[in-house]
Amino acid sequence: MLSNRSRYALRAMVHLAALPGGGPATIAEIAEAASAPRKFLEAILLDLRRRRLLVSRRGRTGGYALAAPADAITFADVIRALEGPLALAPCASRTAPGPCETCPDERTCPLRPVLTEGRDALAAVFETRTLLQAAANSSPIDPVGN
Repeated sequence: MLSNRSRYALRAMVHLAALPGGGPATIAEIAEAASAPRKFLEAILLDLRRRRLLVSRRGRTGGYALAAPADAITFADVIRALEGPLALAPCASRTAPGPCETCPDERTCPLRPVLTEGRDALAAVFETRTLLQAAANSSPIDPVGN
């Protein structure tokens, strides 16, 4: 399940993608557009800036803006920045693979093929959907179906 943190982040990023040049916008503007608590959103935006998905500028015309064109940032980029791999288990991850803590043998595990298939299905959607696409289809409804 996608965390509230990721849902707020995606809403905020889609809002910025809808602005000319990807922003900037103030935290207050982004919080209102994302229907997010301001303090919680501040921490999220800082994490996205640290992950180089956002840039920030101080001053009167400052705020947060996308660090890359909106058509170059995918939903997967945002989710991975905050949640880590898309996979439900380490053995199914492509970006951070590893053995599961409780699995006696990764090679013969009956769960791994199903978990890998699920990860691939999620990735097929999230890696191909950009912020620009979501902004073009945006409405007052949550961009991730909440």
